[in-house]
Amino acid sequence: MAGAASVAGLLDDASARLSVTLGLEKREARLEARVLAAFAWDVTPAWLIAHDTDPLTGPQIAQFTTLLARRLSGEPVAHLTGTREFYGRNFQVSPDVLIPRPDTELLVELALARMPPGQAVEVLDLGTGSGCIAISLALERPLAHVTAVDRSPAALLTAQHNAVILNARVEFLMSDWFSAFTPPGVLAGRRFDLIVGNPPYIAAADPHLARGDVRFEPLAALAAGEDGLLDLRQLAAAAGAHLKPGGILLLEHGYDQADAVQTLLQAAGFCHIQSWPDLSGIRRVSGGELSE
Repeated sequence: MAGAASVAGLLDDASARLSVTLGLEKREARLEARVLAAFAWDVTPAWLIAHDTDPLTGPQIAQFTTLLARRLSGEPVAHLTGTREFYGRNFQVSPDVLIPRPDTELLVELALARMPPGQAVEVLDLGTGSGCIAISLALERPLAHVTAVDRSPAALLTAQHNAVILNARVEFLMSDWFSAFTPPGVLAGRRFDLIVGNPPYIAAADPHLARGDVRFEPLAALAAGEDGLLDLRQLAAAAGAHLKPGGILLLEHGYDQADAVQTLLQAAGFCHIQSWPDLSGIRRVSGGELSE
């Protein structure tokens, strides 16, 4: 990267390339460049500011340039650094799991509002992936008994690793949605006060699956049939059998699926059905209470 002999010069050059190549806004491109630099040199963001005029060595430039080239080819920053922040904590991620996204923090906030701090509620996280939802709930509500399931052994290993790193008490089980809790499942008959899930909800033919970060994420955690509602339909119909009377189901879904999910919940016997908007004003989570 000729002409980028200082920290500031390299970041300026990298930001411009990220913006042009990946179509990022300037602020986002600058942030990505700083994240990659901090990771490449094992320094803090504050160090980058304090040393912005420092000259760079050949090895430093080479380390950064290698990461930048991979990012310019489309690899997600989270895969390059191996981590992604979620709900104020750093989670280990890999190509075996979805990258935690800010939109999903709404699901955590809604769940926490329904988990009284002084009660040992039973909570189930469906399709836990990196474990970011289950671990966040367990750490914010230490008295809760949080169970997290996934059908992917690789995803469960990632989630368990995150739980150990973050010292979270979560019960992890291999289960294809509710299979572990349905006869002849090992925990058949177990019921929960609250069930949460961020299932696949993108239509299989959606062109967005061929763009951006999702190209590097597990397709099985993204696509859900022709209309994107395959898993949401299954979970809404089956959840009632695994909830206690008055139990709550909260499901994240696509930007245009709130009405459809509300209809599914109503058909499954839920009441007090609502949808909640994310920070962009998009109805991102829908849920309801099981009729008693």
